[in-house]
Amino acid sequence: MSLEPNTANKTAWGRISRDGLWSNNVVLGQSLALCPLLAVTGTATNGLGMGLATTAVLIASGFLIALIRSWVTPEVRIPIFVLVIAVLVTLVDLGMNAWLHDLHKMLGLFIPLIVTNCAILGRAESFASRHPVLPAAFDGLMMGLGFTLVLVLLGAVREIIGSGTLFANASLLLGEGMAFLETTLIPDYRGFLLAILPPGGFIALGFILAGKRLIDTRLAEAQRRRESTAGTGALA
Repeated sequence: MSLEPNTANKTAWGRISRDGLWSNNVVLGQSLALCPLLAVTGTATNGLGMGLATTAVLIASGFLIALIRSWVTPEVRIPIFVLVIAVLVTLVDLGMNAWLHDLHKMLGLFIPLIVTNCAILGRAESFASRHPVLPAAFDGLMMGLGFTLVLVLLGAVREIIGSGTLFANASLLLGEGMAFLETTLIPDYRGFLLAILPPGGFIALGFILAGKRLIDTRLAEAQRRRESTAGTGALA
């Protein structure tokens, strides 16, 4: 897919959005980044913080790799891409430690481990290194948002079932401006520990993946019915 800035049409940009948010979603479509996904999504707040950090790296890495793609030879492209990603992750790690210290302590080692996220290197290799700067950055944004949505969804499901709250401690971890997100959905709830533990993450993710497959199946059936109806109308 060629996406030169002066010739890109709405269909091409829409395809990038659809791939990142749904069809080729990092988790739901590619089954990547499952380690941080299951490890940090005990609450929706942690999922949001991790998702935004990863999105920032995806956007910046897509932009920079597309910018230098014509100067990097095929023989050294992977080490160069990893180096660029590592520098960006280090900057994000230092920035979060300085301005979002509580969230940084909560996420811990998983922030530096963004470097090893296969989704970031995969997008650098399959998209950013083959397309201009703007589409590459936009692809990073959509992939990052799709990943963040799954992180927040999984974290929200586990947090609601596990403790009856939503975005707990958002003001402490993300800043006072996020205090409005904090909600107690089930007052005096005693909690369900399994949902917060790792097995609960696997179970919740399984239901989310099953839901996506069901939706995809229904959409495919609806598309086939529309095509069949259109074909019958054309013959008539």
